[in-house]
Amino acid sequence: MLTGKGLIAGVMGWPVGHSRSPLLHGFWLRHYGIDGAYVPLAVPPDRTEQAIRALPAMGFQGCNVTIPHKEVAFRIVDRLDSNARRIGAVNTIIVAEDGTLEGANTDAFGFWENLVATAPATWSVTRGPSVVLGAGGAARAVVVALLDAGAPEIRLLNRTQARAAEIAADLGDPRIMVGAWDGRDVALDGAVLLVNSTSQGMNGYPPLEIDLSALPTDALVTDIVYVPLVTPLLAAAAARGNPVVDGLGMLLHQARPGFHAWFGTDPQVTDDLRRFVLDPR
Repeated sequence: MLTGKGLIAGVMGWPVGHSRSPLLHGFWLRHYGIDGAYVPLAVPPDRTEQAIRALPAMGFQGCNVTIPHKEVAFRIVDRLDSNARRIGAVNTIIVAEDGTLEGANTDAFGFWENLVATAPATWSVTRGPSVVLGAGGAARAVVVALLDAGAPEIRLLNRTQARAAEIAADLGDPRIMVGAWDGRDVALDGAVLLVNSTSQGMNGYPPLEIDLSALPTDALVTDIVYVPLVTPLLAAAAARGNPVVDGLGMLLHQARPGFHAWFGTDPQVTDDLRRFVLDPR
């Protein structure tokens, strides 16, 4: 039930109709019986700063930020958490008690929590190299998560190698090894983890072209894409015996810190939530 004392948050994007965040936050609000609401905020790019700065005046606890506003939000907020600063983008804004805006990035948290919740108990990222494909914002979050988890080596490959080199330079960690895209098959040798953070394999895009022959069969394979839930990469990896992790959990887990900050409850990612977000009918 929503009353005049209800806590309000939302997701800001342009467009925003495709976002599944209202579904998952709405599920948690109902599940935990919280007096609050989470609403879509369709904000055109030329109104981003105006909309973000209006959050305290409108009584919002904060909001999520999605494409194309993440980098703009990074420049507008009053304070940044360490992950937002390292990744260079904000996906969560929290209105502090004094009305100032705190910018956070929870994508690294969401990626890692999804892995540890799904990976076999015997798997460890510290046992060998990780291979990350892509060099966008998601790849930055993935690399930050793996560095913090103790990955001894991260082999970062992107079709435009200069973008991967930029991530390595920005993060400044010698464990990041930038490789050529046409060497991605060889880069799998000895890896304990393969992460596809590109759009290849998503509905409407071509599948990722990669030969998994060199990848050890006990290596974990994950794809940040969740439409479809089982991408061609995950299907091919599972067929050869590799444990796989789909991308939906990253979406769900990255929402937890924001929900906790806005509504005061640390929500759980459950099978019921997964089923609802995939098919809310």
